[in-house]
Amino acid sequence: MDKKPVLSVRDLKAYFSLDEGIVKSVDGVSFDAWKGQVVGVVGESGCGKSVTMKSVLRILEKPGKIVGGEILLQKEDNPNEYIDLVKLPENGPEIRDIRGGRIALIPQEPMAAFSPVHTIGDQITEAIRLHRPVSKREAYKICIDTLHAVGMSMPEKRFNSYSWQLSGGLRQRAIIAMAIVSNPSILIADEPTTAIDVTTQAQILKLLKKLQQERDMTILFITHDLGVIAQMTQYVVVMYLGRVMEKGPVDDIFHNPKHPYTRALLDSIPSAQKTTKVKLPTIAGSIPHPFNKPSGCPFHPRCTKMIPNVCNIDPPAETVVGEDHVAYCFLYQNTKEVKDAA
Repeated sequence: MDKKPVLSVRDLKAYFSLDEGIVKSVDGVSFDAWKGQVVGVVGESGCGKSVTMKSVLRILEKPGKIVGGEILLQKEDNPNEYIDLVKLPENGPEIRDIRGGRIALIPQEPMAAFSPVHTIGDQITEAIRLHRPVSKREAYKICIDTLHAVGMSMPEKRFNSYSWQLSGGLRQRAIIAMAIVSNPSILIADEPTTAIDVTTQAQILKLLKKLQQERDMTILFITHDLGVIAQMTQYVVVMYLGRVMEKGPVDDIFHNPKHPYTRALLDSIPSAQKTTKVKLPTIAGSIPHPFNKPSGCPFHPRCTKMIPNVCNIDPPAETVVGEDHVAYCFLYQNTKEVKDAA
């Protein structure tokens, strides 16, 4: 592994100012991603996964705004120096070169991402010429080669197809092709298998793993499916209500989870080893309304290990619980308040 991460997110805060109040969608998220690593970002719907990644790309919808933290991207010509993407104008030339160039996105819904009135070939070649100094003829050849690389059948014919003429699996391959044509060093995959059937999902995951290994890309893989996380990633970031609950190597997260939220997520997965005709465990309660976030640890109202007058007062600090494995939980903090409560 390289000495320094290719991307380092530090105490990122992204808020939405609405008439009803402020929604703290991302409230102090920190993680690193290394060259060639697949980092999984997992959590329930509404926990801030997609907002975090949109912040990295600086495509946060209004009235969303990054109000704090750093997004440090390693410079191509000097790995010891970083660019803070937060400080770049969101529509300036520098971030436009990075967005779609060095950092690419596979969006959650390709049908909405493609223009319905332009062919996929036109859209992919436009992306090529925006980030690579090539002619139209060269862009066409790169497009066909890339469509072939992602397993698109009859790429010359598909070049002139519209997105609505393609099946869900072919649309997914086309959007992956558009994401990788600029040879990005970081690929953000925002739930790329949500809208497709199980068989096609397996093909797309296999394709992404193959492309990642061939191109030595870093992938930030957003999903709520822990099965996909186990299959695809080396490092996992578990989020809840805009905060990181736990992060660590995938084997530690699955075989030695520390945070009660991570354990609850894992317990709720169906398994062939579990006793038959027994209801799966569920997490009590529901995610709080964004305008009514609980104080202290955001998970404490639903947590079976909650320590009164501790978990509900202040948010827990980062605690090292293993090699490259940390949890944000008072259960592992050796403080007077925790000892008294215990």
